[in-house]
Amino acid sequence: MSSEPQGRTVLGLAEIVLWTRNMDKTLGFYRDLFGLKLISEPDFKNKFLSAGLGESGIPGMIVLMPHPTEADPFPPEKPKRVLHHLAFAVEHRRYDDLQERCREAGYNVRLGIHPVLQGVRTFYVDDPEGNEVEIIAKDPGGKRKFAEG
Repeated sequence: MSSEPQGRTVLGLAEIVLWTRNMDKTLGFYRDLFGLKLISEPDFKNKFLSAGLGESGIPGMIVLMPHPTEADPFPPEKPKRVLHHLAFAVEHRRYDDLQERCREAGYNVRLGIHPVLQGVRTFYVDDPEGNEVEIIAKDPGGKRKFAEG
């Protein structure tokens, strides 16, 4: 029996669960700035936000969970954190507008070059808890093609 799976097993990413010590501010970041839809009941303590319907029919979700302690802040140094960053794919025609809205909201926008994907534009912004969020969009004017696979 082969140890390699027959065909594709994983159809997509279903959830990324993030701790938060400031639910209102973090919820506003993902819901109001990025347009993720709150799909859990408003009074439910954990906030489930849909980032769009995945190939499996299950939405890709960001889940915000209140941290059990309000003491020590999360370490600002990235090497001390468990999560390096997360990324959202956006429509290329919305990329510039989203980048500007992040700046207008007071977030530090950092431009980047994706190390693997070609023909894309990327920028980075930190959420209120310091989690780095990458935004990726196709670059219709890009000369390089996407890596296949």
